[in-house]
Amino acid sequence: MHSNSYAPILERIHAALEAARPVFARFTPGAIDTEYKAGHDPVTEADRALDAVLRKELLRDGEGWLSEESVDDPIRLQRSRVWVVDPLDGTREFVKGIPEFCASIGFVENGRPVAGGIYNPATDETFLGSIDSSVTYNGMPAQPSQRKSLDGALVLASRSEVKRGEWKVFENAAFNIRPMGSVAYKLALVSAGLADVTFTLTPKNEWDVVAGVALVQSARGFVSTLEGAPLRCNNKNPLLSGLLASGPHLREELLAAVSEHIEPAILRAGRRG
Repeated sequence: MHSNSYAPILERIHAALEAARPVFARFTPGAIDTEYKAGHDPVTEADRALDAVLRKELLRDGEGWLSEESVDDPIRLQRSRVWVVDPLDGTREFVKGIPEFCASIGFVENGRPVAGGIYNPATDETFLGSIDSSVTYNGMPAQPSQRKSLDGALVLASRSEVKRGEWKVFENAAFNIRPMGSVAYKLALVSAGLADVTFTLTPKNEWDVVAGVALVQSARGFVSTLEGAPLRCNNKNPLLSGLLASGPHLREELLAAVSEHIEPAILRAGRRG
């Protein structure tokens, strides 16, 4: 399927996403019992079932595991190869029956996201990629947006952040804002050129973004933390201050558009962390 050093990893990711299909099929979005964790984040039986299936498909001896739905095992900090997984990103949308949720699988080597896969069962979209190959969208080669200006660009925003009013500062910007669930799915869409930009100035955990970051980087798009650095993963504290992602030619305009909001966002993240 791929002729690169991460081909076996991509095959495992693809097999795991395929194994997730029948699990998703057991549940009806919009008609599922929901519990709430501390912090009011929803969790369902589907989250737990998917976590078990993905772990069984992916994890091998000597590898680490970081998942939103697993108790964190600090042994991962001693591993050079780590799976960073959100079995069901966009649980709020899943609970409401909005087709913006996905299984998100990221693979990290020596702290770098190097491969990822994202599957949205509601839209039947699969995104796969590694840094030494490229990105495929439903099995076909894809590339990020080649747009050179934010004027008229499609920017995917967190539906929750928009609802809380966190995007009001951008409502008169030249770009078009589309609220959407699941940060992983938004990053996947950017990696395949189905949107131009996504960013969040609100803290996210590694499992929210690692797969999507791997995809955008595999597609040769632009990704940066709010601190202006590449994403480093498998940290003891997996909380990140935020993230920026776009097609390769929008880096400077995107940074200029959010620059005055970045430092306050980093300070807020520090208080939360």
